[in-house]
Amino acid sequence: MYITISPQKLGGAFSQSAGDFVNYLEKENEGKNPLDKEYFFNQYEEKIKPYQVIKEIDGNTAKLKLKEPKYYSITINPSQYELKHIQNNPEKLRAFVRETMKEYAGSFHREINGRPISVDDIKYFAKIEKERTYKSNDVAVRENKPYSKQIAHLKNEIRKVERGEIPGNIRQLENDIRKLVRDAPYKIRGQFVEAGMKKEGLQSHVHIIVSRKDASNSYSLSPGSKYKASEVKMHEKMVKRGFERDRFFQGSEKIFDKLFQYNRNYVESYTARKMLTRDPKQYFLSLRNLGINEKKIAFKMIRQTGLQLPVLHLPQNKVGFAFKQLKKIIEAGMKASSIGY
Repeated sequence: MYITISPQKLGGAFSQSAGDFVNYLEKENEGKNPLDKEYFFNQYEEKIKPYQVIKEIDGNTAKLKLKEPKYYSITINPSQYELKHIQNNPEKLRAFVRETMKEYAGSFHREINGRPISVDDIKYFAKIEKERTYKSNDVAVRENKPYSKQIAHLKNEIRKVERGEIPGNIRQLENDIRKLVRDAPYKIRGQFVEAGMKKEGLQSHVHIIVSRKDASNSYSLSPGSKYKASEVKMHEKMVKRGFERDRFFQGSEKIFDKLFQYNRNYVESYTARKMLTRDPKQYFLSLRNLGINEKKIAFKMIRQTGLQLPVLHLPQNKVGFAFKQLKKIIEAGMKASSIGY
C-alpha cells in the first residue's frame, strides 16, 4: 500500500478553489448512469455531490494566506494483493478509509481546547476511483520511450512517402514498426504501453481531499508541517505541534491488516520501503533472513512488479548496489529446492 500526502497546488494558473481538483476526480463518472456513478463520502455521509465538496472546502479557509494550501490531497493506493484480498469491495475500502482518517487525526501532535484532535475535527471528503492510466514517469512508459520515438519517426516517414515527399517502401516501414512493438519491453495484450493507456488488473484507489482548517474553521491542521512531534513556547505557554507521518503510514497498514485479517509480507510494508531507501544493506539482509514461505512470496511480489518496488526510488548512487543484491537473492531463491519456480 502506498499513501501520499500532497498540498494544494498554488500559483500561476492554479485556482485558489478546490473546484478544479474536485472536477478532475469526477472524470470516471463522465457519461455514466447516476446509479453507476461513484460519489464522494466522508466519515458519516454517503453520496455527497461535487458542488457540496467544493462549497465545504472553499468555505473553510478562515485567516489562511493566499500562498498557504487551503487543502491537502491524500491518495491511498492499495496493492493488487490487498485489493484481491478484499475482493475489490468498495464498501470495505470505505470502511478502511474511515478508520484510517481516525489515525490521520491521531497523528497530529496538537490539541484543541486542551484535548487531542479527533476525526470529528477533520473536514474531509473521499472518493474511490477504479481505473488508472499510465503516466509519462511510469517505468513502463520510460523504458518504452526509445521504441516510441523510433515508431513515431517511422510513422512520420510513412506519411511523407504517402504524400510523395520522399521515396520509400511503406510495407517495409510498417514491418519495422511491428518489430519495434514486438521488441518493446512493456506491452498489454500485444499493445504498446504508452502514457494514457489504462492499466490492467485491479486498480481501485482512493483520493481524499482534506481541509487545512479544522471542522470549526478555527485551527490550522497541516500534515505537511516540517515539525515532528514537539513542543514550543508561544505567548508564554507550551504548545504542541507537528504531524507524525511515520505513525500515519504505519498505522494505516496495521488498520488494513487488522480490519481484513491480511497477512502483510515484509517487502510490501512501509517499514521495509523506508529501510531500502535509508539503509539498502540492512534491507537486503532482512530479505535474506525471511522464513522460507515469506521469502517465496516476497520474491514473487518483487518479480511481478518488475523490480520497480521500491528500488527505482533510491538515490542514484545506491541503485546499482540494490539491483545487484536483489538479483543475488532472487537467483539464490530460484536455485533453492525449497522454492519452486
